[in-house]
Amino acid sequence: MTGTAALESAERPELPSGAAYQRFIWHCRHNPKRDLWAAWWMMVAFYQLFGLVFFIITRSQPPPRPERNLAEVAQWFDDNHYGLLYGFAVMFVFTGMTAPINALIAYSIRRMSVSRAYAYSYLIIYSLSAIPGSMLLCLVLTVGAMRPDRDPEALRWIYDFAFLSYVGTMGVFLIGSFVWMVAILIDKNNVFPKWFAYLNLCNALTEVVVSPAWIFHRGVFAWNGLISWWIGMAVFGIYTAACITLLRKMILREDFGTGPLPDLPPSKQSSAPASLEVAR
Repeated sequence: MTGTAALESAERPELPSGAAYQRFIWHCRHNPKRDLWAAWWMMVAFYQLFGLVFFIITRSQPPPRPERNLAEVAQWFDDNHYGLLYGFAVMFVFTGMTAPINALIAYSIRRMSVSRAYAYSYLIIYSLSAIPGSMLLCLVLTVGAMRPDRDPEALRWIYDFAFLSYVGTMGVFLIGSFVWMVAILIDKNNVFPKWFAYLNLCNALTEVVVSPAWIFHRGVFAWNGLISWWIGMAVFGIYTAACITLLRKMILREDFGTGPLPDLPPSKQSSAPASLEVAR
């Protein structure tokens, strides 16, 4: 802990032992990591919301078959009419949550012993990620659902555009994952374990194997195929779970210094964030 942080810690009032709302207010006012925790909780909430909207409400994931004919595409829009409209309306409101999430990851890179160019590069690249990562699909499918009497040829164009833009245009994630991977590998502050760098590489490679989705209408390389979607989604799920877990540990270990992050005592590994702050 730096001298300034130690002085601030000495001046900080003790955590009240009363009601939960009192402890919450204390953390909002006095916890030096409150902004980091706010971004982390926002990440947890966003991915829960993302899964609810895309997999349950709109049923746009897993993606439907690309080889559907005109009547089947029109029927798909009719079957999911209200889910598409209401579900993506929710996403339009909450997509902005990705900004503090990206800022938290950029903060973790800045905490490393690497050039700040890595953090800024990652932040700029991922600022664009929401466009192919969700916004294009949400916007285009909403356009299709808004006019159920639209020409079936136009509906199929919308259908193709939506799912190809979502599955086949993930280059920003490819480059962003490489930037994060290299930063972790050369970092000497032990912010993340090296194995997470290789998991970034796995995540980046899933963005390469989706490219045949622009050519194939059926099979493992189609946009709903085993390689293009199912394996990629499995890797992304593992990657996201590891990312959330390791960012939580990074916040717990953060001492606001510039050197290597301290390890957590074994007895504190599973403690709640609030408990760790009290211990400090």
